[in-house]
Amino acid sequence: MRIYIMTDMEGVAGVINADDYLMPGARYYEQARELVTLETNAAIEGLLEAGATDFLVVDGHGPGAINPLLLHPAARLLAGRPLGYPFGCDASFDAAIMVGQHAQSNADGGHLSHTGSFAIEELTINGRSLGEIGCNFLCAAYFGLPTILITGDRAACEEARALVPNIETACVKEGLRRGSAAGLTAEQNKLFNGAAIHMHPTRARQLIREAARRALARRHEIKPFWIEPPYELVSRTRPTADRPGGVARVRANDLLELLRAPRHHVIED
Repeated sequence: MRIYIMTDMEGVAGVINADDYLMPGARYYEQARELVTLETNAAIEGLLEAGATDFLVVDGHGPGAINPLLLHPAARLLAGRPLGYPFGCDASFDAAIMVGQHAQSNADGGHLSHTGSFAIEELTINGRSLGEIGCNFLCAAYFGLPTILITGDRAACEEARALVPNIETACVKEGLRRGSAAGLTAEQNKLFNGAAIHMHPTRARQLIREAARRALARRHEIKPFWIEPPYELVSRTRPTADRPGGVARVRANDLLELLRAPRHHVIED
């Protein structure tokens, strides 16, 4: 049984803020990489216990996060850049999971919430506001795969359940800041919801392992999230100190074509 695993960094327990953890050269970047990798390993351990046999781990964090020396030996790793949709996903897998996920831009109660980058105000597909979680759900569904588990902060798990109500979740931290970051600049958004209550990383990994085992046992109950074509994707950027935000519009009949399309943001009246 083959499992597709998309990973990110911002939703991992112990990843505290953007400036110190998310980018190469930051004070705790290597520590963050270790935390991401160990949460991924915990998911793999639970999946193995439930009968999975093959795993592709996708390093989905922009500059990279997975430490290959620490990654579970049962997994193969897709890493390096450039990398884009479908991120190695295809119909040969039986199910997908997502580890270390954050909520979409402007999420209430999120932690380090953003959509692609802190500069994006909102992304919609056919009028439905989606973050990275929703876009990856759609990508998996394109190949017929249900996304059966998501791990991350509480707002991310709630976002996933709004799209797939019976998905398994493992909430490993909870943002403290309430309200929306709408209208803020990218730099202001990066700092807006930087505080969270974190589960101890060891306990978080136990939670993830248990959730992964349950998710695979329930995989036939969990249906893919899907939006029918034709598609219109609208992406809005945040304002800067010297210019208002911009808007990019992309239309396509094929989902992968839509997600891969370049987005040129222009100022609209």
